[in-house]
Amino acid sequence: MALCNSISHDLSAFEHGPLNAFAPEQSEDVRTWNVWFPLSPHVETLLEHAKRLGVSTQVISVLTNKLGLYLKGCGAYTQAELLLRRALEIEEQSLRPEDPEVARKLNSLAEVLNETNRLREAEPLYERALAIREKALGPEHPDVAQSLNNLARLYVNQGQHARAEPLYERALAIREKVLGPEHPDVATNLNNLAALYYRQGQYVQAEPLYERALAIREKALGPEHPDVATSLDGLARLYADQGQFTKAEPLYERALTIREKALGPEHPDVAASLNGLARLYADQSQFTKAEPLYKRGFWCKRLKRPVHCRNTPDDGTDLCTRSLQGAAF
Repeated sequence: MALCNSISHDLSAFEHGPLNAFAPEQSEDVRTWNVWFPLSPHVETLLEHAKRLGVSTQVISVLTNKLGLYLKGCGAYTQAELLLRRALEIEEQSLRPEDPEVARKLNSLAEVLNETNRLREAEPLYERALAIREKALGPEHPDVAQSLNNLARLYVNQGQHARAEPLYERALAIREKVLGPEHPDVATNLNNLAALYYRQGQYVQAEPLYERALAIREKALGPEHPDVATSLDGLARLYADQGQFTKAEPLYERALTIREKALGPEHPDVAASLNGLARLYADQSQFTKAEPLYKRGFWCKRLKRPVHCRNTPDDGTDLCTRSLQGAAF
């Protein structure tokens, strides 16, 4: 009990600034992975000891959530889900049900469920997070825009395009007003709205949104960020569907190169790029070029390793590939 109390006291003193210096925010963003990659085993050890000793403080919840988001970014959805459920459980036990921190954890868990196509499970979590945020933070807070965007993305995945569009538009309006027109979160909304128009065959409306999202991301995040690859991939699909293969191919190739370097060759987003480029070649009857890409994309999706996190330091060398077997608890 004395040891448990000591750990609780030490963690309480670690609550705010030192925590973010130790374990940076936006852990799902590849730009923080050079810190999170070597840090993650130490965070795992801390969380294991805390769980064994029954320590469930706000710091433990924050660290659990950050590690879960890091694993989600790496594509390790099973481990991420377990950690994010644990973070939500801690918050619900210690905070009021309408606290914005509860909404944050609801949103994080819903993101993993959405990524793994468990849409019915994700929807009530997104809806509850949105309701909490609107009540606690006001209708024009950036966190409200995040919830609107994520719920809209779920509706798109369900094929409910008419329900998604006004949510995307409201989220975009909030972010442009509060964050400014060149913010990366604005680019996310532009890209998602473009993807919605693309799915509905509204190519004329989609193209300028993709182009604007790409320009913002290249300027704000740099030319080799995975979000840049997302915009390149969307624009390439748009061109390919219109038969503009010569415009689509270099975009697909650049998106694939970015994702392989930033995320590692076995990440789900790399599989998506491989399949897109393979489909482009198949549509042009270049089957000998398409087949190895399809095969490689297929095996990326079937890999049994829980996570492939690749981190590239400034000199461009590969730090290593790490499998976090049994990281969650």
